[in-house]
Amino acid sequence: MATEKREPTPVDTIAEEWVDTLVELSPVLGTYIGRTAGDGAFGDYSPAGQERYIGEAKRTIARLDAATPVDSVDEVTIADLRSELALDVESDDAGLHLRDLNVIASPSQEMREIFDLMATDEVGDWENIASRLSNLPAAVDGYIETLRLGIERGTTPAIRQVREVALQARKNQKPDGFFGAFVAGAAVDGGELPSALAAELARGAEASAHAYGVLADFLENELAPAARPGDAVGREIYELQSRRFLGAKIDLDETYEWGIEELARMVEEQESIAREIVPGGGVAEAIAFLDGDTSRKLIGTDALQKWMQETSDRAVAELGATQFDIPDEIRTLECMIAPTQEGGIYYTGPTDDFSRPGRMWWSVPEGVTEFDTWRELTTVYHEGVPGHHLQIGQAVYNRAKLNTWRRQLAGTSGHAEGWALYAERLMEQLGYLDDPADRLGMLDGQRLRAARVVLDIGVHLEKQLPEGSGPWTGEYAFEFLGQNVNMNDGFVRFEVNRYLGWPGQAPSYKVGQRIWEQIRDEYRAREGAAFDIRDFHRRALDIGGVGLDTLKKTLLG
Repeated sequence: MATEKREPTPVDTIAEEWVDTLVELSPVLGTYIGRTAGDGAFGDYSPAGQERYIGEAKRTIARLDAATPVDSVDEVTIADLRSELALDVESDDAGLHLRDLNVIASPSQEMREIFDLMATDEVGDWENIASRLSNLPAAVDGYIETLRLGIERGTTPAIRQVREVALQARKNQKPDGFFGAFVAGAAVDGGELPSALAAELARGAEASAHAYGVLADFLENELAPAARPGDAVGREIYELQSRRFLGAKIDLDETYEWGIEELARMVEEQESIAREIVPGGGVAEAIAFLDGDTSRKLIGTDALQKWMQETSDRAVAELGATQFDIPDEIRTLECMIAPTQEGGIYYTGPTDDFSRPGRMWWSVPEGVTEFDTWRELTTVYHEGVPGHHLQIGQAVYNRAKLNTWRRQLAGTSGHAEGWALYAERLMEQLGYLDDPADRLGMLDGQRLRAARVVLDIGVHLEKQLPEGSGPWTGEYAFEFLGQNVNMNDGFVRFEVNRYLGWPGQAPSYKVGQRIWEQIRDEYRAREGAAFDIRDFHRRALDIGGVGLDTLKKTLLG
């Protein structure tokens, strides 16, 4: 890890000022990275807000074009920041903001989820929360205005996404939904809140819940009748989204065929390990055997959280002693049960000063009370160390070299998620998955990620099914995923709805892993006998989050 002091350059100034602009335009993003001055506010989700954002992006592009890099760090900053901003402009031209609605990562979720990251220790923290709650209805109104403009211009999301997000909004609308429950537990170490603040929080929670009801009404009554009937977004939009999530341009047709081959390879590897667990048996028999093994089962979310934390702490201690340079600031990773029940496991990075550490969140679906350690061990490594937490935490730690944008905001899903899948395989190579059951769990995840490449590209480009029986459809996607994961129907439903509404994101995991491995192998070939895998990892992570094309150019020239 590079720790030598580097004097800020004019390019760093451009990047720092862009972060300042982003925080001003999106206080929610400010909260995410620890800039708390705007913690009581939301940004402008209306068309006017989007217009201002694009104007600022174009001005920053012009400044980057006029800048002269001082060193290789500047070269990476210019290349990656300019590429991201240019893609934002291109996406605006395509009207993607007018159809920005999906089940996992759109303004509807962002406005609710930001409260998960807000401090609640002091009275002033709850005052910020009360202010943000009171401002949420106007944010929702602005978002509705943008979606309504999309209706006018014939640019709308798919009906499936509209219906699902309306259901999410109805949950948030309930008096005993998130907002009511959130403020009902408001307190500080010194005891109860002042009565006036408690009343303000109650009013804000009620107003926020009502705002989600307004959003649900709009979705059901105005947007649904105008929504696209099909799930496919088509090649033009898909190529745009794929570049966003990878930071690289790929051959989608070749990648689809590779996905089919990779999926077959994962199935074969799974079958081989299954026979180690149940001699003569297949994957289904091995899974049934493991699911019946009470020594591998956790009951309740408290047990899950404790196991996650213990597993994570052990990985940090052991890998920090033998495989990676892990500074003290990122040796703390908090494993959390999310306050929602939407499904999914995710990571949020530390604030720039590490006052809020990196966190691994598990959003446990309603009714799910049992968890199998053999399935989830690799997930802890994926989200924690050596996965997301090591990668993202190290970039944040590297203040001496990287500007704020490089530390906190740069990067793509393909870079981050590709590294996390790469890390899973690394843990297998280091002996942490020697138990065949744990390797089967890792491969279950790898098979899922390979299946997503085939499904996602197949559906959105309406390609021929692997067996050649006709074009992909959204409905067939549920059947296909069900055949390739051993998960309940609720998980399959959530996952497929996510893929259908967030094109290009799901394949970025496995495709990102593929590109990471290609870069490593090419680097190994170039270095020959001098190749050292630890040095490669150190150099790669020292760059921070970047697009995969930038990563390749920086490491390989």
